[in-house]
Amino acid sequence: MAWKTLDDMDLNGKVVLTRVDINVPVEDGRVTDDTRIQRILPTIKYIVAQGGKPVLLAHFGRPKGERVPEMSLSIVRPALEAALGLPVLFAEDCIGAPAKHAVAALEDGQVLLLENTRYHAEEPKNDPMFAASLAALGDIYCNDAFSAAHRAHGSTEGIARLLPACAGRLMQAELSALEAALGQPERPVVAVVGGAKVSTKLDLLGNLVSKVNYLVIGGGMANTFLAAQGIDVGKSLAEHEMAGTALEILEKAKDAGCEIVLPRDIVVAREFAANAAHETVAADACPSDAMILDAGAETIAYIQTVVKNARTLIMNGPLGVFEMAPFQTGTFAMLDVIAAQTAAGMLTSVAGGGDTVAAINMSGHGDDFTYISTAGGAFLEWMEGKTLPGVAALEG
Repeated sequence: MAWKTLDDMDLNGKVVLTRVDINVPVEDGRVTDDTRIQRILPTIKYIVAQGGKPVLLAHFGRPKGERVPEMSLSIVRPALEAALGLPVLFAEDCIGAPAKHAVAALEDGQVLLLENTRYHAEEPKNDPMFAASLAALGDIYCNDAFSAAHRAHGSTEGIARLLPACAGRLMQAELSALEAALGQPERPVVAVVGGAKVSTKLDLLGNLVSKVNYLVIGGGMANTFLAAQGIDVGKSLAEHEMAGTALEILEKAKDAGCEIVLPRDIVVAREFAANAAHETVAADACPSDAMILDAGAETIAYIQTVVKNARTLIMNGPLGVFEMAPFQTGTFAMLDVIAAQTAAGMLTSVAGGGDTVAAINMSGHGDDFTYISTAGGAFLEWMEGKTLPGVAALEG
């Protein structure tokens, strides 16, 4: 890859404008999950250790160009300071006099957090003047926010064109993991894609069938593919209007030599509720008054076999309604095998997406994948084969 890392930069005495993602959940003015903060610590600590002065750029919520008090990054500052174990100063704006004065007053061993970049309407517009105002504050630009790399904003793309630029540790790890998964992967490659709707992942499916050996489709998406083939899916969540598209994807996969793995048997229930009465039937035997909530034992066994034979796996979505017992069985059984194969050094496993990470954590395998991406939209767009502006700008 053509992008530089922190190791390529002389940071001593330099102000390093560091784009991070600390868009963390907050309740009653307190951060409730500091995962994203924890993931950026290596970058900040390295900059400080090398004699640099980290100045953090970040967004928080969607204030749409307005100064919304509950979306001030000052709310995140105490949690950031506690996690870092270093003084974190705060500037009430990310450009202009408040930012300039705060940067000028920054001492060695201190970190400066600038106010929400999205308080400025020019940020999402990638306004050149706004990007120049940001760039004027520092000597080096470091992007450590892969999760925002799919957006061509002033703080993610515009500024990277104006200063010597590099990837932070988290960005570096994300890009390296993704390159290993789909760039130059060890084969066979398996992709697991789940979720409710085919329509939201059309680009993803279209890209994957030409790159992977097996494409496992789960969740409501699988129901759409079954229905497209004339199979009655009862009251299951399915996009019947997407039948033509589903058939096209099946045909494209066949031409590419990619095996699409769909349910062979299914777990059905009449009620969408935890511990609802359920039964396992063949994929083409869903009762008309029932809904499909998980993959059946035969399907799970086959997916496990596919995973055991794979060398690379990428996951975006569960197999069933993992939030409710007992319909997490299929997803968790698959995750058990992915974790075991990864631990044995037989599999490179990469996962991303909100539901996916939630399922992995619920199954107790949060530390058992080769890499779990913190990104949502950026991870998905990368899997779709799209160019991410924030990454492209680093390649300059």
